[in-house]
Amino acid sequence: MTKPLALCCYENRLLGSQLVNRLQDLGYRVRVADRAHDLAAIASQEQPLLVLTDLGCGGTDICCVINQLRQTGSTKHIPILAFGPQGSTELQAAAHSAGATLVAIESGLLQQLPRLLDQVLELE
Repeated sequence: MTKPLALCCYENRLLGSQLVNRLQDLGYRVRVADRAHDLAAIASQEQPLLVLTDLGCGGTDICCVINQLRQTGSTKHIPILAFGPQGSTELQAAAHSAGATLVAIESGLLQQLPRLLDQVLELE
């Protein structure tokens, strides 16, 4: 049986590597996009089960990338879990408006990951 694919993009290498390891422990295959602007193309090609992205990813306007994922026919159904530092309420609101399925605070991301995944993958 093939493991589900999670596509990740992150800026903080320590948090990102821990996130990848945690996802693998939870039974996911993980593909990391080195640059935020590559997310849409990779998602379109790979068709991951979900996308996880750091709101501070590479200084790129990640909200535009999230919007692009939502506007593209082949990726608009993919759940997006965005995460960022506490106190970045404007950026979190912008990510939600752009189409992120769920926006989380990065400080509790690893500890709450199973529950967040359940929530983001929940069928509406």
